[in-house]
Amino acid sequence: MIALPIGLAKKQNARACMEAFVLYLTFNYMLAAMLTNWGSSFGVDFSIEAASGTGLASIASIKTLDTGMIGALAIAGIVVFLHNRYFDTELPEWLGVFKGSSFICLIGFFVMIPVAFLFMAIWPRVQSLIAGMQSFFISSGALGIWVYTFCERILIPTGLHHFIYMPMAYESIVVEGGFKAAWALGLPEFAKSTESLSTLFPAGGFALYGHSKVFAPIGIGAAFYVTAKPNKKKEVLGLMLPVALTAAFAGITEPIEFTFLFIAPVLFFVHALLAATLAMVEFMAGVSGEFSSGLINWAALNWLPLGATHGMTYVIQVVIGLVFSGIWFIVFRFMILKMNLATPGREDDDEEVKLVSKKEYKAAKAAGTVPGSDEDTSNDPKEDVKVEGGNAAKAAAFLEALGGKDNIQDVTNCATRLRVTVKDDSIVAPLAVFKKAGAHGLVHKGKALQVIVGLSVPSVREEFENLLK
Repeated sequence: MIALPIGLAKKQNARACMEAFVLYLTFNYMLAAMLTNWGSSFGVDFSIEAASGTGLASIASIKTLDTGMIGALAIAGIVVFLHNRYFDTELPEWLGVFKGSSFICLIGFFVMIPVAFLFMAIWPRVQSLIAGMQSFFISSGALGIWVYTFCERILIPTGLHHFIYMPMAYESIVVEGGFKAAWALGLPEFAKSTESLSTLFPAGGFALYGHSKVFAPIGIGAAFYVTAKPNKKKEVLGLMLPVALTAAFAGITEPIEFTFLFIAPVLFFVHALLAATLAMVEFMAGVSGEFSSGLINWAALNWLPLGATHGMTYVIQVVIGLVFSGIWFIVFRFMILKMNLATPGREDDDEEVKLVSKKEYKAAKAAGTVPGSDEDTSNDPKEDVKVEGGNAAKAAAFLEALGGKDNIQDVTNCATRLRVTVKDDSIVAPLAVFKKAGAHGLVHKGKALQVIVGLSVPSVREEFENLLK
């Protein structure tokens, strides 16, 4: 809940976080009051104690409906909208005390009334649906792991995959406290036993979707390389190597997955099928643990603490993973050639080899051109951006490509992206300029842009803000 205002508030992020916290508590107080009076009419027994499985929760000592991550994100999203729209509202001087955060909380108080009522009316039914789905995942063993992982992967384009894995990871659904905390706390006990990890900690099967983050990019990148035109193989290698390494070590798969998702959705469907099958096979081979991210996470929370007693399991894990890397390569290569898909390196000779965003794909499709193609910008003066140096040079190049400091309205960042709102998006340079400046990609949605920088984005943002000053 607090993270959303940090990433999405256009100004005064700290105050937005405070507003979100205050209004989240307000929402829960209102929801508790409504449930006390009308809970039975909506199928909620509010007289019982809040505990796991009851549909109720205690939040800051407030007994309320257990809306979990979804409720927190919904309230935070509403607060961010109110903050961005009304924070700078000018009030009469005699109402000046209510300006800023006070005004947001004042508006939010009245907004929370219908929101709380809607949650009371709708959420118990959503709880029943979610509980049934989660019960299937948990009770179905390896099959449940397969369906769970498939849903988590296939829903990535919609963003709904967060609602699949987050409850398992952070809430007491499959194990008390979520599999992330439970695994870390149980490491000393697991290190003493030589029993199968999937038996010691079956909840860890729900973290095995991370295997596709490590092993899939190897096969996919290799398939893109061998199917590329001979004169573009070197460019494809230079493009695929960093994104594959980023995915494998840090678990960040957006750059590579979003490229073939928009060019050839059928490849993404097959990718989800293979990811689910890999997770299921690994679980059946006895692999379990905290494998939700990349190799750094794997080593720190699995291989190093448990290598002495479960080393052979991890050897089997890697062997199975590499076999699946080969399967990814074979399947993707076959489909790319058979269906003549326009993956990186298969563009026309005069087109640039690059990663593709959703906006670019839609624009190219509407224009009737090959997906992922760009307009010829060889005569565009913005193409002359040259980058040498580190993060300071990147920031300067990004700023110039975005139209200069006078065109910047605000800037924030998330884990890998520089998020910028510009005043005039028509003067923003094309993707090629950002790529030359060191970006992995660009998401351009009107005046809101996201420059995909990578894990160095905090330093780039700092340098960017220094230039704005």
